[in-house]
Amino acid sequence: MSIEIANESGVNVDEVSIVSAARFALDQMEVSPLAELSVLLVTLDVMEELHERWMDLPGPTDVMAFPMDELESTRRPDAAEASPALLGDIVLCPAFAKEQARSAGHSLLDELHLLTVHGVLHLLGYDHAEPAEEQEMFALQKRILGDFRAAVAQVQRRDAQRDNDERLLGAAGLDGRPEPEAP
Repeated sequence: MSIEIANESGVNVDEVSIVSAARFALDQMEVSPLAELSVLLVTLDVMEELHERWMDLPGPTDVMAFPMDELESTRRPDAAEASPALLGDIVLCPAFAKEQARSAGHSLLDELHLLTVHGVLHLLGYDHAEPAEEQEMFALQKRILGDFRAAVAQVQRRDAQRDNDERLLGAAGLDGRPEPEAP
């Protein structure tokens, strides 16, 4: 799966983690590993321009998704036959998302993960214009984010355990390194 990310926002964020969230969401939705996705982080001014141009709504927003028109048969994982294709673009605005993160009581990175998964679901054809659609999309978003956070926590625990094991083995002289020769 090819995921390109470009940070033109001026806000320092963990781009690798955002790509990981996108890849995790796409894997959970059983999107072809040959699919391609673009993630762009922009300033408030750029997001405001995009929001007004494409949605005819004033002011900036947090996330916009621009699916490719050719994907009618591959947007939903329950579609008849998914094929590799360019999914589209997700545009995030970290400056806008900062206040949302603060209001929600979590980090900017957590908010960007949420917005990334939200954008992926939009690219796959999910929407929240109608109450039933909103319920389906937000439940899916919540499940994917929960699973992503659990997977990240598991990797962090494994890495911490590996570091502890290596320190302990090193202290016991069992780390596989030759002992220094006495003078």
